[in-house]
Amino acid sequence: MLLADVARTSAEVAATRSRTAKIEALAATLRLGTPEEVAVAVAFLSGVVPGGSTGIGWAALRDVPAPAAQPPALGLLDANEAIARIRALSGKGSRAGRARELGGLFGRATEPEQTFLRGLLSGEVRQGALEGIMADAVARAAGVRADEVRRAAMLSGDLSAAAVAAMARGSGGLAEFHLTPLLPIQPMLAQTAEDVADALERISPASVEWKLDGARIQVHRVDDDVRVFTRNLADVTSRVPEIVDAVGALSFRSLVLDGEAIALRDGGRPYPFQVSMSRFGTRNGTGREVPLSPFFFDLLYVDGRDVLDEPLRERASLLRRLPEELRIPSIVTSDVERAVAFLDDALERGHEGVMVKSLDARYEAGRRGAGWLKVKRAHTLDLVVLAAEWGHGRRQGWLSNLHLGAREPETGGFVMLGKTFKGMTDAMLGWQTEHLLGLETSRDAYTVYVRPELVVEVAFDGLQRSPRYPGGLALRFARIKGYRPDKRPEDADTIETVRALAVSGTRS
Repeated sequence: MLLADVARTSAEVAATRSRTAKIEALAATLRLGTPEEVAVAVAFLSGVVPGGSTGIGWAALRDVPAPAAQPPALGLLDANEAIARIRALSGKGSRAGRARELGGLFGRATEPEQTFLRGLLSGEVRQGALEGIMADAVARAAGVRADEVRRAAMLSGDLSAAAVAAMARGSGGLAEFHLTPLLPIQPMLAQTAEDVADALERISPASVEWKLDGARIQVHRVDDDVRVFTRNLADVTSRVPEIVDAVGALSFRSLVLDGEAIALRDGGRPYPFQVSMSRFGTRNGTGREVPLSPFFFDLLYVDGRDVLDEPLRERASLLRRLPEELRIPSIVTSDVERAVAFLDDALERGHEGVMVKSLDARYEAGRRGAGWLKVKRAHTLDLVVLAAEWGHGRRQGWLSNLHLGAREPETGGFVMLGKTFKGMTDAMLGWQTEHLLGLETSRDAYTVYVRPELVVEVAFDGLQRSPRYPGGLALRFARIKGYRPDKRPEDADTIETVRALAVSGTRS
């Protein structure tokens, strides 16, 4: 398979809004490849570089002095190997070496391939071939069910691995993937309900649980080995020794638990979210003067038994074997008044709201399942920073006014909803200036445009129609609650969620 095949498909997918057409184009390309080529094609078309960050900045890509090659002859695997060599460069002389490797790679690429490579290496391949559509495309190409592909990708944490298994061995290959303790899986996510009554109209009876403003954690244990992973599946075991100790003291041989880690004041009220998150930026457990308390709301594996496909009522029964102080408070009810009183109590204690969950729900890892609904009184959105404007006066020299965007699943892009500079501390201004400059793609006299990688939680007073923004909506009185380093751009709220809030007339 040539890189040109992938570049052509990327352009074709970007040019259509039809989900069916995207899936057909992607599937046709995947059928061209060997298993090794399929793994790379799936990653590239999902906007992912195998192996992670390359260290290539936008300026280096802009300055590549390479005339386009003709005709197309650059193999997909050759391109991936060149990128791997660039990633491996470090230390003295690495900048010059990186420039040479980039020049060599681009010199072998045609103009469409160069365009694709620039987008891929700068994180701008967002033509709608993200994992949801790609999983359907893999299923179409391999002749298997899409849910089989998604499950294998969830259990392996790697859609490319699932694609190779599907193309090579069909449903039998996908069935070989299992939940394995110490290997993290994507967490199940929740949809949004307008209020408790709306949630219980959709799910009843339901488990109603406190929604904590903490950091999502997944804790694995095999005998004496305990590992703690973040929402993004990063291993943070060394940074949270108190959580390791708490789970290590339990009388189980093996466990996989899903929950939250939160910093609590004396009396049980939570510190601000950023205090909890700051612990995940430390090394080797420093900062224990602000300890984290783990609260678990789901159990996925226990003593050799995978219970992902068991209904919540069964998983909750198993979870009750944990000490009460390690479980998130919950009730089972169909009564709106009782659920509202439970929500009010959670809010009074300083928590975000409640989760309303179907007792029949399987654990849909990596999915925003209809079986879990979140209810919060103060409405917030997780949005992506698209650009930032230089501040004035006291904020001179800092990037201050943020351009905020919601995710557009069909295109893989982002829809701007407004700007805000409110809610930022000096520490936050300094942090975001440093990080946003590292993501810079271009700038003008007032604004630095960035790769859409940083997720920020935004509180707002409402939504209003606006011809100024392409989505037709703008946030009213938006203010920043804090950055969400535990979330990826693909975890941000969608423009459909925002439009649904606008239709419901939601106000915080």
